[in-house]
Amino acid sequence: MALATHLRSKIRDLDFAAQAVRIGADPASEQPDCLHFQYLGRRVEISRDTLRMDGLEPVDPRDLILLYNYLSSRGGPAPRCTWVGLESLPNSISKVRTLAAYCEQPLARRFKGCGNRLADVCGRLGPRPAPEDASADFGAVIPVLPHVPLCLLFWDEAPEEGFDSRVKVLVDERVLDFLDLESLVFAAERMAERLMELDA
Repeated sequence: MALATHLRSKIRDLDFAAQAVRIGADPASEQPDCLHFQYLGRRVEISRDTLRMDGLEPVDPRDLILLYNYLSSRGGPAPRCTWVGLESLPNSISKVRTLAAYCEQPLARRFKGCGNRLADVCGRLGPRPAPEDASADFGAVIPVLPHVPLCLLFWDEAPEEGFDSRVKVLVDERVLDFLDLESLVFAAERMAERLMELDA
């Protein structure tokens, strides 16, 4: 919470109108210093002093940190969806293990033998199709934040061939313009948790 408070202080001097363009947010017509955007299908309203998701203050302080980091990022043009593995980003070796443990492996276990259920819950978050050259049994591009899409690829188990179910999450090659590595991994973790909540 101390970090969230510090990050809130960092956005006080932001030019909200200019930042809206950089991160794909919508300025609130009635409040010039308030931005709206979607975060995993939830409506975020963020101003210099308040942050709400679907009208409520976030319960998890990590959501606060992620969203404040996104708002204060340098931002830039919308991602081109040139997909790379997290391991392609600098200084990411330890984060690759975290991504696997808290996002990819839980999703693979949850939807083993149930790829149709995964497709259904992904469909509730406004996805785009995965690249045509993806060899996965199912794939979708999930808009976690306006300029932070994640490409989720799912291979179901094939017991007769000795293969367990597997999930791989890819990121846009320019994702670090919008989130630092720590926040990026948490965004993927929150995506996994959101999909499993929707499957409940």
